[in-house]
Amino acid sequence: MAGKSLSYILVERKLNVGPKGKQIMQIAQPTNRRRVDFENFCAQVARATTFTRQEVAAVLSYSTEIAREIVASGDIVEFGDLGTLKPSFKSKAVPKGEKFKPNVHIEKAVVKLSPSAKYFTLNDVSYEQVSKSEKKSKL
Repeated sequence: MAGKSLSYILVERKLNVGPKGKQIMQIAQPTNRRRVDFENFCAQVARATTFTRQEVAAVLSYSTEIAREIVASGDIVEFGDLGTLKPSFKSKAVPKGEKFKPNVHIEKAVVKLSPSAKYFTLNDVSYEQVSKSEKKSKL
């Protein structure tokens, strides 16, 4: 994969802040991206192992289930090169002296991913400018 480059187009943007504010500037924007679905991803992983696509999918799915259960119990999961999974939630502000009711004042519990900088920083890529394609009309 290291030999592949990231395609980009140049777009014009009017900057509103900073020393270049109100000027029209060129900014690179990633393009020509395609989505690899879970099934195809598992098939690619399986080709490099002795596992089948179904076995890879089962292990990945089960590992995410287990990680979610661990985080739901309040613990933090080191999820390999991806990073750390930990519990988080939103809390409403309650005036001092008023009874804090967790079922009312705590909401939207989520699993938060703190990505590994080493894994998520793409240092080994090159860049290739491509021409801007016409937008396809949505029917």
